[in-house]
Amino acid sequence: MATTDVGNLQLSGRSLLTLDDLTDEQMLGLVNLAAELKSEKQTNRANMTRHLVGQSIAVIFEKASTRTRCATMVAAFDEGANVEYLGKSDIHLGKKESVADTARVLGRMFDGIMFRGYEHRTVELLAEYAGVPVWNGLTDSAHPTQLLADLQTVQENFGRLKGLKAVYVGDGRNNVANSLMLGCAKAGMHFVNCCPVELAPSKRWVDRAASAAARNGSTIEIEHDPAAGVKGANVVYTDVWVSMGEESQYKQRVTMLRPYQVNMDMMERTGNLDSDDVIFLHCLPAFHNDETDVTAIVGPLEVTDDVFEAPFSKIFDEAENRMHTIKAVMVATLV
Repeated sequence: MATTDVGNLQLSGRSLLTLDDLTDEQMLGLVNLAAELKSEKQTNRANMTRHLVGQSIAVIFEKASTRTRCATMVAAFDEGANVEYLGKSDIHLGKKESVADTARVLGRMFDGIMFRGYEHRTVELLAEYAGVPVWNGLTDSAHPTQLLADLQTVQENFGRLKGLKAVYVGDGRNNVANSLMLGCAKAGMHFVNCCPVELAPSKRWVDRAASAAARNGSTIEIEHDPAAGVKGANVVYTDVWVSMGEESQYKQRVTMLRPYQVNMDMMERTGNLDSDDVIFLHCLPAFHNDETDVTAIVGPLEVTDDVFEAPFSKIFDEAENRMHTIKAVMVATLV
């Protein structure tokens, strides 16, 4: 049974739209709760505490998903909740019916709502009108549940977060980069966003992260030289070069981001590879081998296969941890 006092997190009835909805202590508390729930499932599966028996959860997805959808479903099942999946063709969200009206209907029927979609305003409206906790499973600007899984994975490998250095390499203004930057700052980790000038994060996100880093004794840097950016990294993180909805930009992005491909040479440049003091993370899916054919571009894109399959690659631990951290968010906000 989890030893974290869920009540002390003071998240009951609360939504999670961005990491700004959590204090630094609450964010780290969710990571610790996820670790405890993971341990309980691994060691006491038959007698796990089911915290959400009798509750019902709506899962609204505008975007396709493997990890977020499956993680949410299994997490809810483990905790005894009922789940209803609602794809974009299943309901009238924002079309025949406003988001606010849909939220008010679903809030009368469900105890919590997981949303994954495009515009961040949509999840904000759901949270404003539903009257039940709403969790952001991804929007164009933020991906807070992914970040919790990232932090859990880092903590599992290093036994700590504070003082470590994480470097994100690639499209520096996407939702994962934004949330990783803010989450590392709130955890007291040094963070480098290594990206082309054209794909740098917005000043709004940098300022938010810099404020969090200042109170936690860490740093936020924007670097455009990959060789300089990854020096001293304990965590090298990348994501796809083109997000869903931007497929028309593939050829332009590949040309722009090719120097930012995570390969063995880049991992060596961290200076931590020989000492086993660096890991590789990717939120998946990843274009890492010749089996991938995207708009006639064949072969590895953001990461090479030898890095993807290396012992220091912890991407599948990270993927599993999506389930444990989403479970922690559900338990903390619904109990």
